[in-house]
Amino acid sequence: VQLVESGGGLVQPGGSLRLSCAASGFTFSNYDISWYRQAPGKERVLVAFITSGGGTTTYSDSVKGRFTISRDDAKNTVYLQMNSLKPEDTGVYYCKRPIDYWGQGTQVTVSS
Repeated sequence: VQLVESGGGLVQPGGSLRLSCAASGFTFSNYDISWYRQAPGKERVLVAFITSGGGTTTYSDSVKGRFTISRDDAKNTVYLQMNSLKPEDTGVYYCKRPIDYWGQGTQVTVSS
């Protein structure tokens, strides 16, 4: 099982980024996938979740209305579109597959 995140970077407040999580080593379409964020000095927290097939998505209150999670099963990839970014969105973003498979993370920094 391998999960590889990409797309992070430095962006000004109000800007946008799209993160990608490329998966391999398992039947991707069979699994729910989550995005987590770990801010400096804080615990890793759930940001967004998508079920296998993409029929259901959920978001933390802090990102609802600004972030969109989606998946392309043909490309074995999950995306996190992040709009109207705020400094408090800063952190390392990880994708996760049940039960406990994680990528290496991608850094997002929102700062002017």
